[in-house]
Amino acid sequence: MNIEIEPWDSRAGDLNEKNLRRRLENEGYSVARYDYPPGSVFPDHTHGIDKKDAVISGCLLIKAEGREFMLRAGDALQVPAGTVHSAEVIGDETVISLDGTKR
Repeated sequence: MNIEIEPWDSRAGDLNEKNLRRRLENEGYSVARYDYPPGSVFPDHTHGIDKKDAVISGCLLIKAEGREFMLRAGDALQVPAGTVHSAEVIGDETVISLDGTKR
């Protein structure tokens, strides 16, 4: 398994919620928006489906496979089904995130 941050590609247009949502949907994900206030922590957990977290604004730290991934505006991270991972909002800004799940 090779988890890597996928940065925003400016060739896809301006970074905004609509364009980021379109990117995830074009990759076959169903998309939901979440706003995580500062201090939000999600302890180790897994999902039974492939998912992708994408950040519109704020800073989200995801830990998986013994590594840390700092997601900022425009970054996305695919988390394969069954991968143990955790997440934490870093800093004082609410994280606005799009959560993609494979259809």
